[in-house]
Amino acid sequence: MRSYLAITDRELKSYFVSPIAYIVIALFVLITGIFFYLIISNFVELSFRYTMQAQYYRMAAPKLNVNSMAIRPLMHNMSLFALFWLPLLTMRLIAEEKKMGTIELLFTSPIRTTELVLAKFTASTTVFVAMLTLTFLYMVSLFFFGNPELGPILTGYLGLLLIGMSYIAFGLFFSSITDNQIIAAVATFAFILFFWSIGWMSGFVGPGLGSFLEKISLINHFDDFAKGVIDLGNVVYYLSVTFFGIFLSYLALESKKWRL
Repeated sequence: MRSYLAITDRELKSYFVSPIAYIVIALFVLITGIFFYLIISNFVELSFRYTMQAQYYRMAAPKLNVNSMAIRPLMHNMSLFALFWLPLLTMRLIAEEKKMGTIELLFTSPIRTTELVLAKFTASTTVFVAMLTLTFLYMVSLFFFGNPELGPILTGYLGLLLIGMSYIAFGLFFSSITDNQIIAAVATFAFILFFWSIGWMSGFVGPGLGSFLEKISLINHFDDFAKGVIDLGNVVYYLSVTFFGIFLSYLALESKKWRL
């Protein structure tokens, strides 16, 4: 446990010694903020238009739901933004250790591979939580101007955390099989993008295969969270994907450890 905490602390410090964490966090928050402004502006404009039309025709103005029309689309956009930026966080986790030659020191020290993998994963997840926390301030601002439902916002962020953890787990895996950070980032992005979009192919294949593709698609399991629904099956899916990525990382490091 002490080794796990020490590596996690070391990894977190290394993120903020280099500019990578600041750049990734700033870009994620900035782009999310731009889309938040655009989506909310469109929602306000639409609400104003419907109100004016209702007054003109002397009828009750329709009540537009900010959660379904603004917050839910933003949540989906954030899951896509994470697809682009999280590989930049994970690309250096193991690849840098290999390139610098410090991986041999870690293997010969009294640190278990499990502790090493979990510590690396925890550090990246902590940075991702910080990214999500900063964007949550946008949601808080809505309560000063309207009355959005808090439940769907919280479940949406839970979904973002879970899908982000699955991204990070496979980013860790690809970083563990190469010493080139660029290759690790590109491989992570390509792999996640494939499983992110695989559900779109379901309409072009048979019903049996189409149903299977929908079940393994990363984004298809996120929609319920954005709607405010916590489905245990979706939670288990993301945790299973995360565990599988971490397990593959463990096997990759153990394999290299035995070859030294």
